[in-house]
Amino acid sequence: MDIQLPEGMKQAVAEDWRQLGSITAEAFYEDPVNRWIFGKPKTLDAVFPFLARTHYLKHGFCHMIGNGGAAMWLPWGAPSEVSPLATVQIAWALVSTGSADAIVRAMDAGARMQANHPREPHLYLFTLGTRLANRGKGLGKALFAPVLAACDRTETPVYLENSNPANEGFYRSHGFESQGYFPCGKDRDGQTAPLLQKMWREPRAPSC
Repeated sequence: MDIQLPEGMKQAVAEDWRQLGSITAEAFYEDPVNRWIFGKPKTLDAVFPFLARTHYLKHGFCHMIGNGGAAMWLPWGAPSEVSPLATVQIAWALVSTGSADAIVRAMDAGARMQANHPREPHLYLFTLGTRLANRGKGLGKALFAPVLAACDRTETPVYLENSNPANEGFYRSHGFESQGYFPCGKDRDGQTAPLLQKMWREPRAPSC
């Protein structure tokens, strides 16, 4: 896919894995689903860099706008599950931050995401977000624009799981429609598991 990046945005390379993971972790500090799974910010700080390095930089493509915003994408046909080695590394990250129980929650959430994933060809958006200080500055829209434009040119649908109801309007404004919901895990301790919203975007016809 020929994605034409604007000035100020770069495609992340292997050496960017720590920064890419750090931006993404901070973007999800207040996210209901990720807080349910991982429990605390320092666990997100430990996990997302490993996901960036072992899976999304290796099998997909990732974009960054300075140190303020980042997105991770996975093309159709790429491995959808992390490797056994990456699983071990992530499990160690969870244990080392005192979140051993999160291993079970993460595995459960991953299995549910796999079960609900669309079977037809598409581009998958894993994460798109900004650091807390960069919210409301248009970085999310800027990260979306070149990829969605390329998807429109190539008639490629896009799929994502929305993990925060507050973001639904943002995704809808970019052409995504809701395809239903599923819980990210099993209810526990009297708490109801947050829902993940399946969202799908059909490619748009070129404007005249």
